Amino acid sequence: MTDLTYRSAQEMLNDLAAKRISARELLAAHLARNEALHAKLNIVVAKDVERAQREAQAIDDVRAKGAALGVLAGLPMTVKDGFDVDGLPAVCGNPEWAHRAPKCEDAEMVTNVRNAGAVVWGKTNVPLMLSDWQSFNAVYGTTNNPHDVSRVPGGSSGGSAAALASGVSPLEIGSDIGGSLRVPANFCGVYALKPTWGVLSSAGHVPPPPGIRGEVDLGVMGPMARTPGDLRLLWSVLSGQPTTRAQSVKGRKIALWLDEPAFELGSEARAAVERAADVLKRQGSDVRAAVPPFDKREMMAAYLGILNPIMMNDFGNPGMVAAEKARNGFKAQLKAFFSEGWDAILAPVTPVPAFPHTQAGTMGDRTLQCDDREISYASVLQWISLATSLHPPALAAPAGRTANGLPIGVQVIGQWNGEDRVLDYADALDEAFGFAPPKGL
Repeated sequence: MTDLTYRSAQEMLNDLAAKRISARELLAAHLARNEALHAKLNIVVAKDVERAQREAQAIDDVRAKGAALGVLAGLPMTVKDGFDVDGLPAVCGNPEWAHRAPKCEDAEMVTNVRNAGAVVWGKTNVPLMLSDWQSFNAVYGTTNNPHDVSRVPGGSSGGSAAALASGVSPLEIGSDIGGSLRVPANFCGVYALKPTWGVLSSAGHVPPPPGIRGEVDLGVMGPMARTPGDLRLLWSVLSGQPTTRAQSVKGRKIALWLDEPAFELGSEARAAVERAADVLKRQGSDVRAAVPPFDKREMMAAYLGILNPIMMNDFGNPGMVAAEKARNGFKAQLKAFFSEGWDAILAPVTPVPAFPHTQAGTMGDRTLQCDDREISYASVLQWISLATSLHPPALAAPAGRTANGLPIGVQVIGQWNGEDRVLDYADALDEAFGFAPPKGL
């Protein structure tokens, strides 16, 4: 069963199409995998098994008749508990929403995967109101990292990344406003794509509060997967665009962003980026140290000037206008940087790999161990800030392991609406690194 649930989504779909396995059997395998790991990891926090079994059986019946099916037909999936799913409304770890009526409208991204034939059977855990880089809350408890249960899986799509890494789900839909796709992917050794802002609909994502289906500045929805091919597949389903083939990265000009006085960076995160740079160089990319010339402290101030009011639901904050004006200036400078011939920026995701569970006090009170020093907990925002605040797409991809066996990765930031080209770097890096299942799980 374990080997089956660790196969790629594309392999599972091939087996389904060839009738080597039924949708009911594949669903049962994933349910069993989750059951075996639930006490240890606490990934899936709500289930609708009966509906999923009915849908899987219906797909098997249609397939037996030889009728056409969607590209994800029969593939079992879990969904981050920041998306409304009919029968499984988003709770977001909030006790005030713990008893929402089951009947609700699917989030648009959930509708997309259902229309493609995916069988959605469960919701994966998140931090309270999707507002942390670890995934624990008073409603559903703590989710552990499959590679080391004493450590966090990231957040807010922490349950999503853990589900992929543990073989509980082959695909996941995440969201990102403060690194919530990239940080969990980095901590769990999987892939994630933060698309260009506004490309994918956030309708049905919570927050904002249930029933408010509007777009929020900075916030994006995006695919997560264990392989580059699966990431492309889910991106195609979510975006409604045709699936593209990977292109060579030979000849691409990549800015290596490692030395940033304004940002924290530990030795293991630095080593991961250096390894990735070496791999891309060997594949013919022109990788050299460079970074957009604007002041990163000022960029961070503008980012926080937009992010903090959003997280506090304070959209009338007078400082947001000034922050947005400053942000637009930085966007213009980034556009000018790319126009000089740079195809992408290679950078760390976080200063450190997955850290031990750190739940005491407020986020402002917490610190992280970075080599031989303590750094601010909020430093996790630093490296992800450029792609979030300025809206370009960014890929998170594995780039090896730390000395004690934890996965650690990199991010590749591309040009606006250039998701297909950003995804090429996932394929390029996968040849040397790629996903590796947790040992002993």
